[in-house]
Formats: sequence, structure tokens, C-alpha cells
Amino acid sequence: MLAGDARDAAADWVARHGSRLPGFRGAYLTGSTLSLPPGAEVPVGSDTDVMVVLDELPEGHKPGKFLYGGALLEVSYLPHARLASPADVLGSYHLAGAFRADLAAGDTVLADPTGELGRLRTEVGRAFAEPRWVRRRWAEARGNVARALTGFDPTAAPWPQTVLAWLFPTGVTTHVVLVAGLRNPTVRLRYLAARELLTAHGLGDAYEELLTLLGCQDLTARRAEEHLHALARTFDATAAVARTPFFFSSDLTPAARPIAVDGSLRLIRQGRHREVMFWIAATFARCHTALDADAPAALRRELEPAFHAALADLGITSAADLTARARAVLAALPAVEETAERVLAATLAHSGRRGGGQAVS
Repeated sequence: MLAGDARDAAADWVARHGSRLPGFRGAYLTGSTLSLPPGAEVPVGSDTDVMVVLDELPEGHKPGKFLYGGALLEVSYLPHARLASPADVLGSYHLAGAFRADLAAGDTVLADPTGELGRLRTEVGRAFAEPRWVRRRWAEARGNVARALTGFDPTAAPWPQTVLAWLFPTGVTTHVVLVAGLRNPTVRLRYLAARELLTAHGLGDAYEELLTLLGCQDLTARRAEEHLHALARTFDATAAVARTPFFFSSDLTPAARPIAVDGSLRLIRQGRHREVMFWIAATFARCHTALDADAPAALRRELEPAFHAALADLGITSAADLTARARAVLAALPAVEETAERVLAATLAHSGRRGGGQAVS
């Protein structure tokens, strides 16, 4: 499907369904596909992200991923208070990218009954690349890593959830440098995006350090594909039995399988096998969280060895390993921030920008 057609489907869903939600204040596009011009194909394994702004969040989980009008959408809710001012958005690395002015997608606003989102996009777009805001955004990402891993307790939750509690903050180290390079801090493809950015600036050694923190620096393509095939079996078994709602439940459905499996296989065969290991591990852990809730014991025992094998190739075989790796990530944060400064300097030099700019309140 073409990116423009997917965005049209998103706009139609907002008009027919999202706009009827209580407290609806607007909706906009976000995510990695904003870098695609309307005539480009949406890659296998990518969805079109829609953020619906509401006065207050409804109870329960977000709609998540679903097919609509032939497009795979991922719909999330955002409380209106998060968009209180341009400064609030400019300082948030999760929010600011959707309002920048130079997106290939063009205008990201799907519905704007009060005109507020349009005004916000104008002001945020004007100041998005100013160094003070870039540094504030990567400081937010760095702080998220530090808060999540300081005092990390591998006994506080069941094993799959403990793995996730280490894995996602570790992956946010890539977001620090992506924000510095004015790139989208993508979720599934964060390591691929970091590789492209850092190698473009001659910082391949810094990228290898990020892979080392994750533990996949020596992973082979053959081994990554073995893990992916094992994940496919686990994914299908999970999708068949999962009933308990989790915030990631829509990522474990047949509609989401192309993202978890097909897109990763394509990247492995393109030589990006190390870059897929983050999402393989994350999906394994999410599957086993759902399996622990809903699957019979015999099925869980049958599928556990594949999960353990994938973690072992990341150097994780025990709670002690997770504790040590959390400490290693914390110790590496000053070096990650130094890399971010180098990326920002290179980005500004390339664009001819300097510090300063208009004040934003």
C-alpha cells in the first residue's frame, strides 16, 4: 500500500470513529512512516501511527494495531494536557517529531476542530532543530534510561517481564543519538536507524558499543534467522490462546504478524541481522508474558527453550546477568551523551544551522 493511501485510511478512521470519542480534541499522524512521501510504498512490517488527542484517557488499553481500509493502523490516545504548550512538545522526544516542518508526509494533522494542532505544528516546526531543544529531548531519553535501570531488581516480576524491564531502557540508548541527529526515535527499528545515522557520521565504533550493551554484537545472520523462525512458532501459538489484555496485546495478533516476523526476515536477509535482535527479544518476552497468563503449562514448557536460547545469544542466562547488564548501560550513559553531542555537531554543520532561534513559551 502507498503511504498516501494509508494516511487516507487513517483520516477516514478518525472521521468515522475517533472523532466520536468523548473529549475528542483532534488527531495527527506520527511514527516512522512520516518520512515517506505519499507515493512511496509502506514497507512490510510498518504500520501507520495515529495519535488521538482526548481531554482524558478512557479506561482500558489503547486500540493498538488493526487493519482498516487495507492499511495497518496503530491508534494510540494522548491526553490533551501533554500538548499544553509548544515548549512541552519541543522538550518531549516522543511528541516533537510529529510536528516538525520538514516531513515528507507533509501536514500530519488529521483532524483539528479548534485549530490548536495546526498552531502547535507551526511553532514546534519553527524551533524543532534548535540545539537547546534537541539537548532537552535527548536529556529526557537519557533520564528515562537512568530512572528505569537505577536500582534494577530482577526479582521484582516474572522472568519475561523482567527481561522487558531491562531490554526497553537499554534500547533507549539509541534514542539519545537518534534525537541528536533529528531522526525519528522509532521503536522496532531503533537499532537500524541508529546504525544508519552513526555510520553516516563516521561513528561506527559508537554504534558497536550500543550493540554491545544489547549483547548482539557478534550475532550471525544464520543464528538470527533461527531465532526468528522459533519466534514465529511462539507468536502463532500465543496469538491462538492470548486473552488477557496487555498494553501490547494488539502486537500479538495475526494482523501484526508481518511486523514481528515478515519484516524482520527481510532485514535479516539484507544483512541487518543484528538490528532485528532487539525486536525478536522483545516479542519473545511479550509472547511469554501472554503465555504465562493464558496458556496451559505444557505449551509454556514446550516454547520456553527457544526464548531462553535467544536470550543466551544476548549473554542473558540469569537474573545476575540482567543486573550486570543494567549496570553496564548506566555506566555507558556519559559516553552515549558524548556521542549525541558529536552527532548534533555534525548535523548542524551539515545543515548550516547554529544555535539560537526564536523564544518559545
